[in-house]
Amino acid sequence: MNLTNDMYRVEHWADTHHPMWLDFLRIGLGVFLMVKGFMFIQDTAALFSIMQKSQFAWVTVGLAHYVAFAHLVGGLLIAMGLVTRVAILFQLPILIGAVFFINPNRGFYSENTELWSSIVVLLLLIFFLVFGSGRFSVDQLIRKPERDWLY
Repeated sequence: MNLTNDMYRVEHWADTHHPMWLDFLRIGLGVFLMVKGFMFIQDTAALFSIMQKSQFAWVTVGLAHYVAFAHLVGGLLIAMGLVTRVAILFQLPILIGAVFFINPNRGFYSENTELWSSIVVLLLLIFFLVFGSGRFSVDQLIRKPERDWLY
């Protein structure tokens, strides 16, 4: 088995089985991440405080800035559909940390909307990592500039 060939087949299958409403879901996910990035930039101290309460004592202000920057830039790239999978790869460690290391201290059954939103965003990121950016994306325009973009 050739890994490159398998990846091409998965990508081709995902491109041919990608309904239009998934593009709107991807755009919404990107906008949501951008808004979270803006919120983190507005209140970096709160983000740093959340991260300090996690299980890791080595959390620094630099890591808090990485989270804010990755959400801003990654959210924009995901919303545009430009290098979507790469942008998602930069988001995954943040969301995995949020779901498994920061939010579990509050519990699954509490009214912790941050945990549930983190879980939903993580699942959507994994979904779009597999399925790609879709028909209405800059990636699609770059790959097939003159064919079938709108139809």
